[in-house]
Amino acid sequence: MQVEFEKVDAYEPDRTLKGKLRRRLIRLAHRRPAKVALERPMVSFSFDDAPATACEAGAKALETRGLRGTYYFAAGLTGRDGPMGRFATGADARRLHDAGHEIACHTFSHLDCGQSSKATTLADVDQNAASLAQWGTGDPVSFAYPYGDVGAPAKAALAGRFKTLRALHHGLIADGADLNQAPAVGIEGADGEAVANSWLDKAKTRKAWLILYTHDVAEAPSQWGCTTGALERLIDRAVAEGFDVVTVAEGARRIGL
Repeated sequence: MQVEFEKVDAYEPDRTLKGKLRRRLIRLAHRRPAKVALERPMVSFSFDDAPATACEAGAKALETRGLRGTYYFAAGLTGRDGPMGRFATGADARRLHDAGHEIACHTFSHLDCGQSSKATTLADVDQNAASLAQWGTGDPVSFAYPYGDVGAPAKAALAGRFKTLRALHHGLIADGADLNQAPAVGIEGADGEAVANSWLDKAKTRKAWLILYTHDVAEAPSQWGCTTGALERLIDRAVAEGFDVVTVAEGARRIGL
């Protein structure tokens, strides 16, 4: 019997002045500075929420080039329909894992970690970890805050649990970057490819680690996704210019985590 899931609607985190100030101030607290010394720049291609298209077209773009990516799964979304299309399933996650991709944690319910308490955050993350274990994809070592948002309770609670905790503010992982709220750059929207290219320039110059993220990967993507062509061009450029293309877990290992 097919299980019917409630459709997932788009959610907007706190955009008030108070919310904006909290997001800026939390970047100064509970920090874990990175120590980075790379011979070549690195780039990771990651996919938030794991829409089915990211697990198909996104995976194919990497695999045909002998590369792998990181998929941040929120198990409570799996199989449901949302603003980025159908979300992937646990079976999709296992297939990706078996192919060498990284399956990472994005909370179970796609929790707003900017509003959640310590207890709620830990319970939600534990539930997600249990789902990933049931799928056979291993114990996640990488985490991304849903919506890129985080408050002090959640950041403090998760600080020692994962090798990297990724946010959404632009930047590079270089010496001093906060691994408990790591920067990333989105390949999304009309200018997503151009923005990603500009950060590839910066990463190459500084021999730093750049994490790129998107959501769906399709010829007509949502506002949070990118086209297959844009993803392929960015991958090809990174390879041609000498970047090491690594999963987030492998990037963390290479900087000594």
